[in-house]
Amino acid sequence: MVTRSLTAEVSVGSILPPLTVRFTRADLVRYAGASTDFNPIHYSERFAAAVGLPGVIAHGMLTMATALRVVTDWVGDPTQVRSYFVRFTKPVVVPDDDHGVAVMFSGTVTALDGTVATISLDAVCGDQKVLGAARAEVELQPAPAPTGAGTDGRVG
Repeated sequence: MVTRSLTAEVSVGSILPPLTVRFTRADLVRYAGASTDFNPIHYSERFAAAVGLPGVIAHGMLTMATALRVVTDWVGDPTQVRSYFVRFTKPVVVPDDDHGVAVMFSGTVTALDGTVATISLDAVCGDQKVLGAARAEVELQPAPAPTGAGTDGRVG
């Protein structure tokens, strides 16, 4: 496993590679089985409408976990994640078709403190942000010593 190290490549403003994921009703069924979250808002149009939702919605924790993939894919080792926080702002409505709905996830390094990077995350479905105040802290590995460096730090 390759892990991200603290190098000149990582600075405040560094943009992580974005990720677009398409959620379908079949994904919701699989997630419900894995999480044991069988709330009918995740599969029943009738129930979702009865509680005031615009349709069947994706599990919040599924959206949250998928957003974190931007960070774990970038850092290379999920054990380097020190903390993670999101606020759910809008539901991800998943249509009853074979195409589902696309959610675009992105991240930007907003702070560096020693070897800890703070990353701000965005999750957008259509033209709406579905997560707010999403941020993760990751522990970056110290930068490797230059190749050929002696004990006195000189190369050669």
